[in-house]
Order: sequence, then C-alpha cells, then structure tokens
Amino acid sequence: MSEELENTGAENSTIAPTNHNSIKETVPVNSSVIKIPTMVTDHTESATVSEDTILEDKSTEEVSSTTPTDDSKAANTPIDYAALTLEKLITVLAHYIETESVPILKNKVPAIKTIFDAKLNALVAEKKAHFIAEGGNEIDFKYDAKLKKEFDKTYKTYALKKNEYQKNKEQQLLHNLKERLAIIEEIKALVTVDEDSNSTYKIFKEIQDKWKTAGAVPKGEDSNLWKTYHHHVENFYDYLNLNRELRDLDFKHNLEEKRKIIERATLLAADPDLDRAFRELQVLHKIWKEDLGPVEKKHREIVWQEFSKATKIIHKRRQDFFKEQDKIQITNLKLKNAVIDKIMALTNNPLDSHNTIQKEVKKLELLREVFFKIGKVPKKDNDAIWKSFNRATRTFNESKNQFNKETKKEQQENLEKKRALIAIAEELKDSDDFVIATEKMKRIQNDWKKIGHVPRKFSDELWKQFRSACNYYFDRINASKKELLKEEEDNFVAKEKVLSAVKEFELVGNTETDLGSIRDFIANWNTIGHVPFKKKQINQQFNAAIDNLFGKLNISKQEAALLQYDHKLESLRADANRNNAIQDERIFVRKMMEESKNEIIQLENNLQFFSNASEDNPLVKEVLKKVAGHKASLSEWKAKLKKINILENDIKKQASILVEKQSL
Repeated sequence: MSEELENTGAENSTIAPTNHNSIKETVPVNSSVIKIPTMVTDHTESATVSEDTILEDKSTEEVSSTTPTDDSKAANTPIDYAALTLEKLITVLAHYIETESVPILKNKVPAIKTIFDAKLNALVAEKKAHFIAEGGNEIDFKYDAKLKKEFDKTYKTYALKKNEYQKNKEQQLLHNLKERLAIIEEIKALVTVDEDSNSTYKIFKEIQDKWKTAGAVPKGEDSNLWKTYHHHVENFYDYLNLNRELRDLDFKHNLEEKRKIIERATLLAADPDLDRAFRELQVLHKIWKEDLGPVEKKHREIVWQEFSKATKIIHKRRQDFFKEQDKIQITNLKLKNAVIDKIMALTNNPLDSHNTIQKEVKKLELLREVFFKIGKVPKKDNDAIWKSFNRATRTFNESKNQFNKETKKEQQENLEKKRALIAIAEELKDSDDFVIATEKMKRIQNDWKKIGHVPRKFSDELWKQFRSACNYYFDRINASKKELLKEEEDNFVAKEKVLSAVKEFELVGNTETDLGSIRDFIANWNTIGHVPFKKKQINQQFNAAIDNLFGKLNISKQEAALLQYDHKLESLRADANRNNAIQDERIFVRKMMEESKNEIIQLENNLQFFSNASEDNPLVKEVLKKVAGHKASLSEWKAKLKKINILENDIKKQASILVEKQSL
C-alpha cells in the first residue's frame, strides 16, 4: 500500500488540508515531543481512516464544553443562556461578535438566538394576557418590542461579519489553489534541471517548505491536488535514485520522525482528555502528510498500520463519546417533553380563584425554568420541541385569560362593595360614640378582608382611602384613652382616701347611726369613677372593709348579708353600661335559688325513707337542720332577686327620663 496515495474509502472523512496560517505554534519534525496548536474541526461519522485523511468532528467549542482540560475549565465553562435576561443576551451576543472568530460564532450565535426568541415570545404572551385581564380587547393589543429591534440589529452585524468571512475564505482558497499548482510545477521542473543531486535536493526541500505554508484549497480540488502532488514527489525521488545515499538518508530521517509520531499517537490513545487528544492527532496527521516525505517501501505499510491503529482507537473513543452525547440529547428530549406535559396538565386544573391562578402561574414559571435548564436535544427535534413548548404555554395563558374575563364582573362587584365600606368608614371616623362606632369599625374591617379582588388599577387607591379613615378613627380613640387613663388615676387617688377613712372608722354602738355612716361611705365610693385596670384590686379592699363593718353591727346574719348585697348592687349599677353586670348577677341568683330548691326537695324526699321519722332521731334532726338552712338561703336569694328587680326598674326609669330630656 502506498503511504502517500492509499485511501481506505473513508469517503466522508476527507477534508481540505489545514491552513498553516492558522497554526500558532510550529511543530519541529526532529523533536521527540510534538507540540499541538489549538484547531477548529468538524464532525464526521466515518470510523475508517486513511493516511491522507484528517479526522473531522464537531467544533472544538462543543467538545470543550463537555470534556475541558483542567487548565481551561474556567475559560471553556459554557454560559447558561437560559438563565440570562433578554438585555444580558444582547450584551453577550454583541461581546461575542466583537471578540470571537466566525467559526466559533457559528456555534454560539444560533443557541443565543433560540433562547432569546423563546424568552421574548413568553414575555409578549404574558404582556398580552395582562392586557386582556385588565379589560383590553385582544385585537387592540400591541407590543413595542424594543429589545427585539436591538437584538436584530446586533444579529445583523454577525450576518455581515459571517458573509465577509465566507467571501474572504473563498478568495483565499482560490489563491491557495493557484499557489499549490505553481509549487507542483516547480517540482515537475526539478527532474529536468541539469545540476548535481545535492543542489537539486536542497531546492526540493525549499519547495516542500513552501508547500507546507500554503493554505487550504476548495474541497472539490483537494483530492486530485494531493494525488498530483504526491505523484510528482515520487517522480522526484525516482529521479534522485542516481544518488541513493542522499535518498536513503532522507528515508531514514522520515522513518525516525514517523516513529516519533506513532509513539506520540499511541500515548494519545490513552489520554483521558479526548478533545485534546483528537486535536493533537489531527496535527500529527498533517505533519505525517505534509512535513515528512516517504520511507523505504518495506517500512511504508508497517508504519502506516501502526499509526492507523492508534488513530482508530482515538476515533472509536470519539464515536462512543458522541453516541453517549446522542443518548443524553435523547434523554433531554424526553425530559423536555415531560415538562411540556406538565404544562399542559396545568391547563386541565380548574382555575376557580385569583389565588389559584397565581399558584398555577408560579408552577408554570418553575416549569419554564426547568425546561430552559435542560440541555440540548437532537437537532432534528429542536424546532418541534420549541413549537410544542410555546403551544403549551400559550394554551395555559388562554385558559388564564378566559378565567380573567369571567372574573371581571365579580371584581367590579367587589369594587362597589369596598366603596360602600369606605363610605361607612368615612361616616364613622368622627363619631364620639366609641362603643357603638368601634364595634361597627371592627365589623367593616372584617368584611373588607372577606371581599375578593378588585381591578388592580383601583386596588391601592381604595386601600389607602379605607385605611386612612380607620386610622383616623382609632387615633381619636387612642387620644381619648390617654385622657381616660389620667381620669382613672385621679379616681384611684380619691378611692384611696375613702378606703383609708373606712379602715379608720369606729362604730358608735347605735345601729341606725352606724348604718348611716356605712351607707355614706358606700355612696361616696360609688360617686367616684373607674380606676386603672391594673389597680382594680382597691375595689375588693373596699368591699372587704365594708363587710368587716357590717359584721360588727348588732343585726341578724341575713340582714347583714342583704345590707352587704345592697353595696354590691350599687357597684353593679356603676358597671351596668359596660358589661351587663346586673343581668349576669340575675342569672347567678336564679341559679342559686334553683339549687336551694332542689336541695330542699331532695332532703324532704330522704325523710320519707326513715322508718322512725321522730325529731329525736339524730339523723332526722341533721336532715331537718339542713332543710332549714337551705330554706333560709332560698329566702335570702329571693330577697336578693327582689333587690335586683328594684335596681333594674330604677335604671330603666332614669334612662326614660334622660330620653325625655333629650327629646325636649
């Protein structure tokens, strides 16, 4: 097999030779360590490699994003375009266009455009939904997409740059073709030069150097050009056969350098950084083809097979890598379809309240974020998946808009209800009847909370009006409470003086006189108003002091109890307007009367079970004593109830007189 001309039929693998002008670092053929420049390549599906074939693949950028070297992780870390805002996407695009070459841009720009279009479509759909929800007509909706215009302007810059690059590239390829054809003519002419072999060989090496620095040619011319070049190189070496020593020396040098390349390629086959290994392998192929000449025929097939073996290992690893990438993309496709299904499921959920819609919208936003964060899908499915995603999002928004239309009437009704409550609050805010007004204020505040949403454009204004009226009223109450607190402190001082006088009072021994003095103490006490709540125990101290005086009087126990009860009722009269204290006392007295009656009935029934019901029987005597005690208690409770009735009638009479005076 000819190492220069043999092709294994890898039809899809052939590419144009690499332009030496793109190589940033020279590769000396006599070096034992091959240094590899950074190169941009294209992807091929072929697994077969021939010597005049440099493997192609997807762009280095894509490979680097999945298998970066340790030294370049920071530089090659891919940007998550889906996480960027529309403004940031435009900024990133403009930066790339200014700083990156067209081959790099070809991979980055379409991805940015896809994300930008999707995000812009979602934003427009959201604005449209909001417009309709606010009562707008769908046909009247317009959106001035300034960001879209800015993006298109920036994208046009990329298109111009790409066209200019393509135009220059085509011109350069044609120029390189002419240059290489001229070089071949120079090699052809060498066999007719009448000079010594050493001089001719030196000229040949100079011509070869010119070939190495010549750039790529159009792909359609590539195959014949290489065959023609190698044909005339072979003719020249045959011409040099007259000087076998010089030719053998060149064969030996080429064999040594090719073995170094084989050694390096073998190491690359085990390199964990597949991207770096493949890029370096491409350069090794180029050196093998362009920088080195042939070797002795007996070595040609052997060295090529060794080099091809290492090449196939790397290529097989790359094929496996891209197969794995294909699997990942298929998985991503399934994940994105699952997200779309979940978005469609949101549409099936009943949208029966504003809160429900807000929850569903949040779910949609989370699903959209998940969708954008999922990686690439197979290229053939890209358009379809975007259409499905946008269709699902649009369907949800249509359902939301339909609900908003149906709730518009309800929001209008809520608006009228809240305006009515504001009117009540405005009416109450200047009221001096704090007991009644406060109860109404609390009730309308509670009613306000129960009313649903109103159109958003009225919401803040209504709330400010309602809150202002309520705050004004309760500020007045707080000011009134401060005045009341000062009054209660003064009352406490006055009651302390009365309590001190009661404690120091000594009975004169005349019941009527002493009762009069006690009643005067009680009357004086009742004319003093309320004291602070924290100091209310002074009332208990006064009651205890009065009860002590009643106990010292020469009157019956029941009479003393009723006199003490009179004092209690006067205290209840003072509290009557606050907490229905008299009514509560009536309920308590009736309860005690009922309990006394029940005890009497029970004890009298028990007497019927005694065989000897004589009063001499100790047990009977004990029962009769209890009956008498409960009857006395019942009599006392009845007397207390009568006093309550008298007190209530007196309160009603005074209230009636007050009403008559007010009417006059």
